[in-house]
Amino acid sequence: MKILHHPDKADIRLSSVLYAISDPVRLYILSELDKAGERTCGDIDLPIVKSTVTHHVRTLREAGVIRVRTQGTQRFLTIRKDDLEERFPGLLTSVLASYESSGETLPGNE
Repeated sequence: MKILHHPDKADIRLSSVLYAISDPVRLYILSELDKAGERTCGDIDLPIVKSTVTHHVRTLREAGVIRVRTQGTQRFLTIRKDDLEERFPGLLTSVLASYESSGETLPGNE
């Protein structure tokens, strides 16, 4: 089994987090995880191919935004809410509230 790297809380950088959540697909993934809690990659309805989903999940994980837990062939995703809140108080709440109120959707996912 491949061990996935997750940065330590102290190593999460604001610039990396902002970059990771600046992409509409990654922001949508984050929003879906916020609504439903832990989910598998396949549980999130995305209009993109699996390899692209893998890229977006890796970007979020490496930035310290989400944690990925492998169980068998499935990967379970959760937001690192406590770590992000401690590092950047209010950032996640503000970003997610703004996203929800914006009414943005993904092309092909309306």
